[in-house]
Amino acid sequence: MQGQKTSSGTVKKALNVLDHVASFGRPVRFVDVMAESVLPKGTLYRMLQTLRTEGMLTYDEDRQTYTPGMRLVRLAHSAWTQSSLAPVARPFLDELSQTVGETIHLAQLVGAQVLYVDKRNAAQQIDMFSQAGKVGPAYCTGVGKAMLAFLPEQEQAAALDQQSYHPFCPGTLTSRSALAEELKITRNRGYAFDREEHEPGIICVAVPVIGAGGHVFGALSITSTTSRTTLAELERLVPAMREVAEKIAETAQYWRFPVKQ
Repeated sequence: MQGQKTSSGTVKKALNVLDHVASFGRPVRFVDVMAESVLPKGTLYRMLQTLRTEGMLTYDEDRQTYTPGMRLVRLAHSAWTQSSLAPVARPFLDELSQTVGETIHLAQLVGAQVLYVDKRNAAQQIDMFSQAGKVGPAYCTGVGKAMLAFLPEQEQAAALDQQSYHPFCPGTLTSRSALAEELKITRNRGYAFDREEHEPGIICVAVPVIGAGGHVFGALSITSTTSRTTLAELERLVPAMREVAEKIAETAQYWRFPVKQ
């Protein structure tokens, strides 16, 4: 039992280091990782060397920097193919993108956070945080609120407890009670809004992708800017979004999509 605990702790530390390196979004030196790590210097160095040896990280000898390795890329591709909603949704997103001409996001919940698994850019591209592969907060994004609103009661309560409620913008919901009330309204309405809650000037409407038995596969959103449109205009797209979400959910039911037991 003690050996299992030690092994589990080591794996957890290694994964945290891997996450940390990847989070920089650029080649990173040891001193950069060390400056933000809670691990002792010797432990961190050993973890980095192990990850490098196993192909999870690549080390540039000339620049003395670490980047995610090709083995990690292969694993990520396999996860995207087998566990992501993206391959199932792709043709439906393409069709919707051609129709609306705005930015479309597809997301899933990972723990209590949002993982963006696919994106279609608007005809006129918008500079924003969300990109496929990025993890973002659930409490202040349209896709996040759309998924949280339709979770079973216990799962929703646990997810709400894990939100940071950091005030990104003046309109960000910064308390559990405010979010819980918003989710009740969202569930009754059937879709969620982002009212410039995560990024200034960025607005969206989002619908959940729900399968048989009420399982929340993910969420779909259409995003734009306050300089280009309004929430009322985006809300008019909800019927088309619901149709696409239903098609994605129906297709996912007959695919190898992993469902919680």
